[in-house]
Amino acid sequence: MKNKILTAVSTIMIFAPWTILPLRRFDWAVHSPTAEILMLSYAAFMIFSGIFTIAAYAAGNVRNTLMKVCLIINVMYAVAAVCLLFMGNFSGLSAIKFTNLPV
Repeated sequence: MKNKILTAVSTIMIFAPWTILPLRRFDWAVHSPTAEILMLSYAAFMIFSGIFTIAAYAAGNVRNTLMKVCLIINVMYAVAAVCLLFMGNFSGLSAIKFTNLPV
């Protein structure tokens, strides 16, 4: 039962970061400071998802096929989130510059 719950949580965490796309269509979501807070929140969630899935796979001994797919995707999300945070903090980029992208 524990394996199924951990697998279900990890699977749901795959789709949660994609909810940013409909949110970014609203005017309030593309202006600072809301855009910065939104992007940082999603990045933090993606990093948490990667850590949670690694912990469930390694420490929880959940080794089914779906969990392996979740592990790969969530770790890729976590690495991308860390890279985006690194770029935003150390190269002069900020979430404000991302607001000029077409919605």
